[in-house]
Amino acid sequence: QVHVVESGGGLVQAGGSLRLSCAASGRTFGSYAMGWFRQAPGKEREFVAAIFWSSGNTDYADSVSGRFTIARDNAKNTVYLQMTSLKPEDTAVYFCASGRGGRYERWYEYWGQGTQVTVSS
Repeated sequence: QVHVVESGGGLVQAGGSLRLSCAASGRTFGSYAMGWFRQAPGKEREFVAAIFWSSGNTDYADSVSGRFTIARDNAKNTVYLQMTSLKPEDTAVYFCASGRGGRYERWYEYWGQGTQVTVSS
C-alpha cells in the first residue's frame, strides 16, 4: 500500500515563503513521479508542479513558475515544494500525489490528504 503524507502548510503573509513536504512510502519510486496540486475554495483542483524521481526533471504551472521550486530527496522518499513570493491567490489546500507524472490528476494513483496554505494580504 502506497502512502503519501503532506506537511508544512500554514498561514503566511503575502510576499512570504513556505515549504511543503511530501513523504511517500510503499513502492519503488524510481520510475514514477510526484506531483503537487492545489484546490482553492469553490474551484477545481489544479496542477502546480511535478518531479520525476529518477531524472529529477520538473514541470511547473505557469502561475507558479519562477516562484515555486519542487525538489526531491531520494534517500528519504520525500518531495518538497518551496513556495516564495506568495500571493493571496495561492491560498488553497495543497495535495501531493504519486503516479506516472504529468499535469493531469488521472495520471496519479495515490493522493495525500492535503495541507492548507493560507496567504493573507
